[in-house]
Amino acid sequence: MKPEAKRYSTVVGSRTITIETGKLAGQAGGAVTLGINDAIIFAAATMGGVREGIDFFPLSVEYEERLSAGGKIPGSFFRREGRPGTDAILTARLTDRPLRPLFQHGMRNEVQVMMFSLSSDGENPLDILAINAASAAIMISDIPWGGPVGAVRVGRVNGEFVINPTFSEMDASDLDLRIAGTKDAILMVECGANEIPEDVMSAALELGHQAIQPIIDLQLQMTAEVGKPKSEPTLNLPDPALQKRVSDRVNGPMNELLGKPLSKNEFYGGMTLLKDEVVAEFCTVPDGANAADYPPLAAVREAFDQAEQDIVRERILSMGKRPDGRTPTEIRPIWCEVGTSPRAHGSGLFTRGETQVLSMATLGTLGEAQELDNLSPNETKRYMHHYNFPPFSTGEVKPLRSQSRREIGHGALAERALEPVIPAGESFPYTIRVVSEVLSSNGSTSMGSVCGSTLALMDAGVPIKAPVSGVAMGLVTDEKGRYKILTDIQGTEDHLGDMDFKVAGTAQGITALQMDIKITGISAQMMKEALEQAHTARMSIMEKMLEALPQPRTELKPHAPRIVTVRIPVDKIGALIGPGGKNIRALQEETGTKIDIEEDGTVYIASTEGVGAKIAMERIESLSESAVIGNIYTGKVVRIEPFGAFVEILPGVDGLVHISQLDSERVNQVEDVAKMGEELTVMVTDIDPQGKIRLSRQAVLEGWSAEEAREKDQRRPGGSGPRGGGRGGDRGGRGGDRRGGDRGGRGGDRR
Repeated sequence: MKPEAKRYSTVVGSRTITIETGKLAGQAGGAVTLGINDAIIFAAATMGGVREGIDFFPLSVEYEERLSAGGKIPGSFFRREGRPGTDAILTARLTDRPLRPLFQHGMRNEVQVMMFSLSSDGENPLDILAINAASAAIMISDIPWGGPVGAVRVGRVNGEFVINPTFSEMDASDLDLRIAGTKDAILMVECGANEIPEDVMSAALELGHQAIQPIIDLQLQMTAEVGKPKSEPTLNLPDPALQKRVSDRVNGPMNELLGKPLSKNEFYGGMTLLKDEVVAEFCTVPDGANAADYPPLAAVREAFDQAEQDIVRERILSMGKRPDGRTPTEIRPIWCEVGTSPRAHGSGLFTRGETQVLSMATLGTLGEAQELDNLSPNETKRYMHHYNFPPFSTGEVKPLRSQSRREIGHGALAERALEPVIPAGESFPYTIRVVSEVLSSNGSTSMGSVCGSTLALMDAGVPIKAPVSGVAMGLVTDEKGRYKILTDIQGTEDHLGDMDFKVAGTAQGITALQMDIKITGISAQMMKEALEQAHTARMSIMEKMLEALPQPRTELKPHAPRIVTVRIPVDKIGALIGPGGKNIRALQEETGTKIDIEEDGTVYIASTEGVGAKIAMERIESLSESAVIGNIYTGKVVRIEPFGAFVEILPGVDGLVHISQLDSERVNQVEDVAKMGEELTVMVTDIDPQGKIRLSRQAVLEGWSAEEAREKDQRRPGGSGPRGGGRGGDRGGRGGDRRGGDRGGRGGDRR
């Protein structure tokens, strides 16, 4: 019997969101579909048993982009989805971040949230729907959780905020703010913007938090009507008595250690020594003693970690003292340089305290833009930012694997921060790739990547709109309502604090935001203060950056490709490509260039040597030429018939030299004078209304004028007959893809 589905709807902004449950995935803990119009996400949340022997909460959040949802077949060799792409990984991360803080401390039950695209209409983005769907699935399941969570996207079109804008509206928006939170507080922020001022960003955050209230209320209604009873998991909580004993033991020596400025190694080294002492004291069982009277080693270590967190946080809240001795608003020492790599097209080294990032920029042709195979309406991407985090950057040894979710997320954040200042392809026709290599890590390597990459782009001569700097802000709070916002947090403060709030932008405004928190939310006032404090820090960091290179270089590096632009008539594209790409391939090989052709006839020629580019440009420009009566051309014989030879006088344009016009003397056979592939110098004697061109070699040999050549051509026996001329124009047909190489179209008949 078909189960009866329950449907719930509400209006968020001006869009109706519909949630359905009860029909699909009956064995999951909770399952829903959630959508706007024909954009629909499926989500299922399930809880398993306790995973023994771990000291963390085993939550996994997975999103899989099914191309069938948009009526597409994957472009891979196997024609099926492989490992998640960048967009899918970013959506999974976006969903995980607001869910995780609301689970009970001490949970060790495995929890898995799985989502996939069920329907994509190409107009409504799916990432925000995924967060809401995941929250709804958990809420109606048996999983204990502190939700619900609501999420919206905020755009700004013509100065007006738009809630959950479509893809087409986002094209005109200067803001892409994704925000998630509970009824009372903000939990997660992910944002890209086109130099938005801090006050506008604060207003957008407040509006976004107001806009999520209807979806939160709808989930509460669903839970009351169809939600399962919540399970009671066994929580792994510390023993209060043991916690007090450990805290009393370490309070004095830990405060003494923190009383002097500490580097990362000094801090962790000192804490490790102290922890080893405490563990030995509390866990060593004397001979003849009962082991049951002594606490487990893991419990003592956990109590020590909690004491460390409490003491560090209290020193910040009550004394304004950070582990390395800085004040809450102080930035670590910064130094920068450019040109670190002599062969990279551009390189920038950014060092802030013990964090160091080397970014390298590479310039390529527009044809090297990344092709996207996903459900978004974008087909290519010409600016790419990649981020690598090797184990030596933290002094560790680990096996190398493919890029982690964190690396992909940090690369996407840096890309989002710099994208608004990248010049348009029309004015700077290059594909740009920046790779940020983290060489040393102690906090906010993603913002170090933004700063280093700005320097790399300027070193490469990319005319960016403005330099971009970034900083990571932290937060420490307590149950009494006290809080401190920290500028330029290091790894310890990220680990022991409540917030990692990254802000990047130019002097004019913000280009990227990302916020993750470990508590149940922060207020709009805290966000506003953090933005203002971050602005001061960003400007200070930018001053240091610009000391290394104040503006983009006016010239590209000698080994960077130069790209020149040529326009040809659209009807000449096929002639340039040639049969099966023959012409364009031969031209690239001969001149050592890379050539890309757009559908409007724009041709981009890339070369590291000016000579090859100049030759290619002259050849391509000649396509725009038309044969002129009386002009003399030197061309190759491309076809021989008994009545004459066809000579290509311009690219894709040929004409007939009648046998009677091959020489001053009588010619018995065409091959006596003209051989395939040889060059002949000829004069155009006539072009008929159909475009057939008649040529004469005799006219050149005897020095005829244009008028004489035309007059004698008209008097030539058979001159106006059917064999009187070849048809000029394109010999090559136009293929489906005009970007050159092997992708040209079919050749046509030269007649």
